[in-house]
Formats: sequence, C-alpha cells, structure tokens
Amino acid sequence: MISDTTHSSKQAPLSAATLELFAREVAKYPPAGKQSAVMACLAIVQKDEGFVSLQREREIAAYLGMAPIAVHEVTTFYNMYNQQPVGRFKLNVCTNLPCQLRDGAVALAHLEKKLGIHMGETTPDGMFTLQQSECLGACADSPVMLVNDRTMCSFMSNEKLDQLVDGLRASTTEGAQ
Repeated sequence: MISDTTHSSKQAPLSAATLELFAREVAKYPPAGKQSAVMACLAIVQKDEGFVSLQREREIAAYLGMAPIAVHEVTTFYNMYNQQPVGRFKLNVCTNLPCQLRDGAVALAHLEKKLGIHMGETTPDGMFTLQQSECLGACADSPVMLVNDRTMCSFMSNEKLDQLVDGLRASTTEGAQ
C-alpha cells in the first residue's frame, strides 16, 4: 500500500478545467485505450500544481479506470514527474556509468557544494532542486544534465556549472525588476 505521508493535506478535487483537459486527451484514443492518456493527465496535473501528489494519482486512476498503483508506477518511472514540490529550477544530473567515468560525480559534487544542498534536496530559497537522472542518451557529451526536464546541458565542467547556476539566478532577479 502506498501512503501519502509527505503531502497528507487533503487537496481540493480536480477542477472542471482540468477534467476538461483530461477529456481532450482521452478523446485521442479509442474508448478501450483511454488508459493511454495517463502520461498526458499526469503532465496536466504537474503543469497546474508543480508536482503530482498521491491523491492526484488516485484521481487520475479513477478517471481513466486504472488501478492507482499503475498510475504510481508511471509517475515513479519517469524523472519528468515530480512527486513533491521542487524548486523553480530542477537540475537532473546523469549518474549513469558513462557519465560517472567522465566526471559526472565531480559535476554532482560541485553542484552540491555550490548550492549548499545534497542530491534530492531543494535550496532554502526554493530556487534549485538537485536530482539524479538515469541515462539521458548523450554519453559522448558527459557529464550531462537536464534543466527543468527540457534543456540538455553537455560537457558540464565546473566552470560551465557555475555559469549555468549564476545565469539561472540572474534570470530570476532580472525578471523581478
């Protein structure tokens, strides 16, 4: 049994707008294949709320006629689904063997020191979350990382990591002015 101890506060039910977005995704599949919309439904919830709670997994399961554990398996299999709130910038560092052999561990240690957090943690200001990632498919470019599940960064030396973090920080202060 899965327990929702990290985020046990009861959330409001899914909104009508969210359910309408779910319906649009489900309509893309034959009636017997509506479970195929599970990843799209998870992405909708994450876009709206920043992460996918166990309550939302159960609601998606009920909507799609799936077992809750089947939705949970999808959520936990893919790095792109956050199971708890994350910082404004999610940094996924590849920790697979090829990256480790080409300074992946050095890059990770450098980010931990620079950000003052360990893998799996978020900075106190909520700006950065540091996570590990399985293979990102760019072994020849290692060490590699993914920013916010969208931007691949390759050949990440300590200098490039410093530039990246400093640039991301600056982008938030510039936007606030």
